[in-house]
Amino acid sequence: MTATMPDTHLTGQMLIAGEPVRGSGKQIRAFAPTAGRELEPAYSYGDASHVDAASTAAANAFADYRATTSVQRARFLEAIADNIEAVKDALVERAVAESGLPQARIAGEVGRTTGQLRLFAGVLREGGWNGARIDPALPERTPLPRPDIRQRSIPVGPVAVFGASNFPLAFSVAGGDTASALAAGCPVVVKGHDAHPGTSELVGRAISDAVASSGLPAGTFSLLFGYGPDLGVALVTDPRIKAVGFTGSRSAGMALVTAAASRPEPIPVYAEMSSINPVFLLDGALSSRAAEIGTASVNSLTMGSG
Repeated sequence: MTATMPDTHLTGQMLIAGEPVRGSGKQIRAFAPTAGRELEPAYSYGDASHVDAASTAAANAFADYRATTSVQRARFLEAIADNIEAVKDALVERAVAESGLPQARIAGEVGRTTGQLRLFAGVLREGGWNGARIDPALPERTPLPRPDIRQRSIPVGPVAVFGASNFPLAFSVAGGDTASALAAGCPVVVKGHDAHPGTSELVGRAISDAVASSGLPAGTFSLLFGYGPDLGVALVTDPRIKAVGFTGSRSAGMALVTAAASRPEPIPVYAEMSSINPVFLLDGALSSRAAEIGTASVNSLTMGSG
């Protein structure tokens, strides 16, 4: 029997609870920096109705998904990794085109992404992640008896994840934020980054296919595209979203932090935002190896920028 090859044709659609959905807003296309041209297909932004649909599906999936065992979730994460590897060639080709990053860098990032997923699967199987603690009752304790006390970590609910621009795979649709949320038992709604929509669609479909093949609720995963101040804020302020994972600029990150904190029920935003790292150039070094330092400085500023 011949194995069925995964479909890598891009549709330009979002994914809401496993269903392809075309947005109704502004159209965007990825830009190939090395070729100097836009790439097909066009992707249309979603709006508040798509946020509502994805958040509703995630909330409806939460009770069943959180009830899965650690082993079930481990197998799910491994299925995602397997699906990503099954489309690796197409994924690398598209990510290289959209980012301008070299093929070796993107191929390595595929491995990092699948490695993260399998790492979390291993943590799930090990079992210590939930911090379970049991203090048995001491009915004879004086001056007062102690009741049975039990503690463990539990999933908070649906999580919104924002893909990063500079890591189209490892910090994006199936990156560390998504992997950790899914491992914990939280459905995920991802806002894909405009810089690599085709890469995001391929990975999003790999996750959705794993949701279906694992017998999980369809709302366990959704992928949206949209304008940050509109769709992004709408996602963070939706009452069904209970936490946020973000990698990106300080301005965008702080806008999400402010939006999350202003809710009637504030929620945590786990944000990795840009930083400024000071560099000190001493007179002795400049006088002896100025050209070398200049070359290294330029390389450090342009490395990984595509």
